[in-house]
Amino acid sequence: MKKLFERPKALLDKPFHFCPGCSHGKIYHLIAEVMDELDIVNQTIGVACVGCGELAFEYFNCDFIQVAHGRAPAAATGVKRALKDRTVFTYQGDGDLAAIGTAEIVHAAARGENITTFFVNNSTFGMTGGQMAPTSLLSQKTTTTPYGRNAESNGFPIHVPEMLAALSGATYLARGSVHDYKSIIDTKQYIKKAFINQLDEGGFSLVEILSLCPTNWGCTPIEAIKRVENKMIPYYPLGEIKNEM
Repeated sequence: MKKLFERPKALLDKPFHFCPGCSHGKIYHLIAEVMDELDIVNQTIGVACVGCGELAFEYFNCDFIQVAHGRAPAAATGVKRALKDRTVFTYQGDGDLAAIGTAEIVHAAARGENITTFFVNNSTFGMTGGQMAPTSLLSQKTTTTPYGRNAESNGFPIHVPEMLAALSGATYLARGSVHDYKSIIDTKQYIKKAFINQLDEGGFSLVEILSLCPTNWGCTPIEAIKRVENKMIPYYPLGEIKNEM
């Protein structure tokens, strides 16, 4: 029997621990596929923060650092400056990057640090109980906004790549999704371009990836896909936001 698909060499042979319908596993797989294709597995160092993706070091077949909540860009900056020949990426959620870690990501981009960030946006604090995140949509019900997010009291959701686009040091910014086949293919290309930008010493890159969280959204995986299509993408449009490669 012909083998059509196989596990990327950049991933260890270990089952994921994520909830049913969660997108983290698919995003890991895409990053690993790109690492294989660019042949950078042995030179890559990942940095993960607190959140559902914090156990990345258990799944990726490369060196990894696990740091305090929101501090991945600062740690990645130190690693890249000390080891310029390494490919360094951060893996961060929206509660991490867009809340407690906002200053770190803004200033890493402003400095033009030659690192790559993968920003997973599921519009909620997934690991800690489904609280409102900076990216939670208006009217979205969470454990801290049981009647829905209200702009008057909670502010508006943050468009991270668009915010960073004003900074000269940020040279590649994109937003993808993994809710359907076409989006998966497009997102993989964004991930590859972000890595290539670093390999070419092009400066700071970030790829936001819209992700499903059926557990904290209180729905089935199929319903979660429809939510991404009908609610998240209209507010967070997909595509390349800035490309100066």
